[in-house]
Amino acid sequence: MKFGKKLSLLLVILLIAGLVVGCTTPSGESGEKKEGTSESGEPAKETGEAAKVEEIKIGVNYELSGDVATFGKQTVNGILLAFEEINAAGGVLDGATIKPIVLDNKSDAAESTSVATKLITQEKVVVHLGAATTGDTLAAVPVATQYKVPLVTTSATNPKVTVDDNGNTREYIFRTCFIDPPQGIVGAKFAYDDLGARKAAILYDTTNDYSKGLAQVFAEEFEKLGGEVVAEEGFVKEDQDFRAVLTNFKNAGADIIYVPAYYEKVGKIISQGRELGIDAPFLGADGWDSPVLVEIAGADALNNTFFTNHYSPQDPSEKVQKFVKAYEEKYGETPSSFAALGYDAAYLIADAIERAGAADPEKIKDALAATKDFDAVTGKLTFDEQHNPVKEIAIIEMVDGKQQLRTKKMPE
Repeated sequence: MKFGKKLSLLLVILLIAGLVVGCTTPSGESGEKKEGTSESGEPAKETGEAAKVEEIKIGVNYELSGDVATFGKQTVNGILLAFEEINAAGGVLDGATIKPIVLDNKSDAAESTSVATKLITQEKVVVHLGAATTGDTLAAVPVATQYKVPLVTTSATNPKVTVDDNGNTREYIFRTCFIDPPQGIVGAKFAYDDLGARKAAILYDTTNDYSKGLAQVFAEEFEKLGGEVVAEEGFVKEDQDFRAVLTNFKNAGADIIYVPAYYEKVGKIISQGRELGIDAPFLGADGWDSPVLVEIAGADALNNTFFTNHYSPQDPSEKVQKFVKAYEEKYGETPSSFAALGYDAAYLIADAIERAGAADPEKIKDALAATKDFDAVTGKLTFDEQHNPVKEIAIIEMVDGKQQLRTKKMPE
């Protein structure tokens, strides 16, 4: 081999060796970047906390039109007042603003299902409130359960809302109102013990689970106390004339008439009863709580009538009166129990988000379930294992068209 060829071969060998050396680190390790190091080989610095949350969307699914629009509008007023106060005080999670997404379910169950679906799948809310009635709330329950986004109802009192047909607690469903059985029991005890009633007549809506459930509980408790149910009749949504039924009640000697229905029917029933000369007291439940009741029945007809409710604006407690003042200043009217329950639910959700430490539906759900002694306008709230609050029940008396707090009773 000639010298020139030998030299060329030697240069090629040296070049290859240089390339191999250049591909190793001084320690002989691979030049590939190790996990936890920078490109220079130095330990990587922490990138810091996750991006700060600026805005949290909360769904609001209520009856803003339709048969029970009064309930929905008052509830939403309370919710919006609370969120306004919370945002003004700095929001949640170190400054995040709460953005309520309000949609109208039109007092229709099918529409409530659609609204719940839109709030979760399109608006991406992390928790939602709704609805005012049991039927509209039950229509939203499967949606909340399917997508695992907590739902807090403010006034759906039927036990089925938070417990399924097998007796299992619905994991993602909560409520700020008491349920029907305690309300019916307290109503019966008030009728028997406080009003001295011994013969009850019951008139209820056969198409409404809320009304049917209360009628049944009241009858059972009243008879257990020693009273007698002398007449029991049902009506349907389309009924407008109740005079024949009320005449039967009068002839049966009823000294208390229990009407667990909504205000639009209750007003007509009481008005027609007074026209027939019925002086006996009428008694009902939270479905009576609307200023429209006075417009329908008239102030005089409502004297000597009573209903169980979640709170009274006449309650002298500092927390209640602070809320009443703020609500009246903003809306120009006295807040109903629906407004108070909406206000409480909004603050409860904000509190749960803070305790969860994140705008995460699963963590919010767990925080809600752990709620204990939450100080609310409608009373201290602790959730039992079925996500129902244990609270006092107010008895409201109507006097010249105005609500007066008669007493408060704790269900036994």
